[in-house]
Amino acid sequence: MTKQQYFERRIARTKDITFTVIRYLLLGIWAVIVLFPFYWMLLTSVKEYGAYNSEFIPRFFTLSPTFQNYIDAFTTVSLGRYFINTVIYTLATTALMLAVTVPAAFAFARLEFKGKDIVFVLFLALMMIPTELVIITNFVTVTDLGLRNTFTGLILPTATSVFYIYLLKENFGQVPEEIYKAAKVDGTSDFKFLLKVLVPICRPTIVTITILKVIECWNAYVWPRLITDNEAYYLVSNGIQEIRENGFGRDNIPAMMAAVVVISVPLIVLFLVFRKKIMAGVSRGGLKG
Repeated sequence: MTKQQYFERRIARTKDITFTVIRYLLLGIWAVIVLFPFYWMLLTSVKEYGAYNSEFIPRFFTLSPTFQNYIDAFTTVSLGRYFINTVIYTLATTALMLAVTVPAAFAFARLEFKGKDIVFVLFLALMMIPTELVIITNFVTVTDLGLRNTFTGLILPTATSVFYIYLLKENFGQVPEEIYKAAKVDGTSDFKFLLKVLVPICRPTIVTITILKVIECWNAYVWPRLITDNEAYYLVSNGIQEIRENGFGRDNIPAMMAAVVVISVPLIVLFLVFRKKIMAGVSRGGLKG
């Protein structure tokens, strides 16, 4: 190896190390920016009310953490009831969404019927309608049916999604047509082919839309706030406003942050556990072949 080749390699290696350091430094800065609000929320939730209000300059740590705020979150307001309501709403809505979305996606991907393309285009066109218009229509319909302040009124308008049907339809379409034809030759019904073949093959995408629907239901605010004014049907998202207005008061920020932490933890854990499946399902749904 000549001296020139040696120095060229050293320069190239130095550039690689420099770019790697810069890349990880920028990623570290971005991680701090993203995670800092969560850290501040958690820190505030373990501060005493008096200690928090006495801080003229916010402190980034505390030497005397307390869990009294978390106790107050369940005793001062009906946070436990909000949790139960949200779990019922989330499980029922997600189950109904799967019962509608999976067969609909299969029909658009595999079955042949008159006007299929037109119907699918109309479905996609629904995504262009502003959410506010849909909410107004749903509110009038649910009110006319007498379903306000009921779980039925909460669940039905949000039980399906055109985007999830489209995502799953594209995923079903990636399965070779020959498999479907071979199954039909063997006398397999469409329903059995869906359950025994397509669902196992496309499980990552189904898991992804399930998790995304759970997150969507858990964070739902506008529709539940609009259709329910009875505390017995409040979800955790509505409970935050109730806590602020009628629970701890607007000045008791530590107690409010404790309630927010309690509400946020299930979603954070859910995402951390299934993050790989979410990424795999979304990327797979957008690929062909």
